[in-house]
Amino acid sequence: MRSLPHKPDSLKLDKILILSGQKIVIKKSRFTESQIVKILKENESGIDAQSLCREYGISRATFYNWRKKYSGMEVSQLKRLKELEEENRKLKQMYAEASLDNKMLKDLLGKKF
Repeated sequence: MRSLPHKPDSLKLDKILILSGQKIVIKKSRFTESQIVKILKENESGIDAQSLCREYGISRATFYNWRKKYSGMEVSQLKRLKELEEENRKLKQMYAEASLDNKMLKDLLGKKF
């Protein structure tokens, strides 16, 4: 059985999101981007998906989700994608805060004293 080296803290919690008063815990992936690309490249070289899933201990759904999202990418492209996704998340957060501030100001100015 082949195994990819992973970080010792790979199963620890990565983030806790609070949405509408509820905490949602997101686990950190066991595989790095370079490991995911390596697994997908093995599949492209002719090894079938079922045996790769068995080897690396992932579900077929996970494998096909990775393939749909990352197929044909190099490690550098994948890292750039992650950076862009993080930047997009921050921009959405900034927009949400600005919209809320704008709404509060409109409500405040709309009231008669």
